Amino acid sequence: QVQLVESGGGLVQAGGSLRLSCAASGRTISIGWFRQAPGKEREFVAAINWSGGSTYYAYSVEGRFTISRDNAKNTVNLQMNSLKPEDTAVYYCAATRYPGSTGNTRLYNIWGQGTQVTVSS
Repeated sequence: QVQLVESGGGLVQAGGSLRLSCAASGRTISIGWFRQAPGKEREFVAAINWSGGSTYYAYSVEGRFTISRDNAKNTVNLQMNSLKPEDTAVYYCAATRYPGSTGNTRLYNIWGQGTQVTVSS
């Protein structure tokens, strides 16, 4: 089974940027990024299909975050700009066999361990 490992989290001031990476141990189809803040449910952030030709974003991050993938390296990146304190959360990448870019958490069956993103005000 494919394994996913996130990296790139850290502490940044509001308005700053971070780039998260999701490295897969093998070929994946569609990848999504999700986040979970303390005391809140896990929520969808962004997704990309296998070719990179279809992307989908949560309203809260659209225009600030960009998801991309490099299939030659089996990696998916999440570029996060104009970060806000409310973006603070543990960020997870997940894989699904669903061919499109979807925000449906139930369709994702492989999850990484997460990486912490903290945005200070």
